[in-house]
Amino acid sequence: MGDFFQRYVFAHFGYKIVSLALAIGLWWALAHDPIAEVEVTVPIEFHNIPASLEISSVNIPDSQVRVRGPERLIHELRTQDVHVEVDLTGVKAGERTFDLTARQVRHPRDLEVQQIVPSQLRLDFDTTLVREIDVRPRVMGSFAPGYRIERVLAQPSRVSISGPKQRVEAVDAATTDPVDASGSMAPSTFVTNAFVSDPLVQIVHPTPVRVTVIMERVQAEPAVQGK
Repeated sequence: MGDFFQRYVFAHFGYKIVSLALAIGLWWALAHDPIAEVEVTVPIEFHNIPASLEISSVNIPDSQVRVRGPERLIHELRTQDVHVEVDLTGVKAGERTFDLTARQVRHPRDLEVQQIVPSQLRLDFDTTLVREIDVRPRVMGSFAPGYRIERVLAQPSRVSISGPKQRVEAVDAATTDPVDASGSMAPSTFVTNAFVSDPLVQIVHPTPVRVTVIMERVQAEPAVQGK
């Protein structure tokens, strides 16, 4: 029996005492750590959206999540430690309301979700549409006396856009940033970019647009002879 205690109980006795003291200290710290709350604002993450579907809602709010837990953990909490996730598996075109509960929140262990604002999220969905539209150049400036614009050419003259079907169908043309052709007399080419004003519609392969402004000389009106 003495050998048993000597081999298994008293062996490395000092290390065992230190380990026990640390365990008791950790338990004491956790048991007596004051409880605190904090609110974090995080974007809502969408998972498993069908490939042929688009979210057509323009304004998607951030989520305000209030969590409670030991003060030590609250002080160490970072915004990126909290995630609000919405699963879009099986969603179809149209309107859909999602409840935001503690089950949608990913957060560190030992913290509890107390409140989520908003508690519901309403989204519009539409099928994805890709189509080609014209590029419409914008030219500005004070032209040389006796000259006016004859033609304006854009290269490429058409671009493909993609987005929710109804919003893509409503787009008439892509517009270039304005180019200043002040003082131009000979054909002048400017490199600029095209854009679509709808934030949910994107140009599929955005590339610089070359805008060529061709001027023509205006024939002066012959003077009218007095009678």
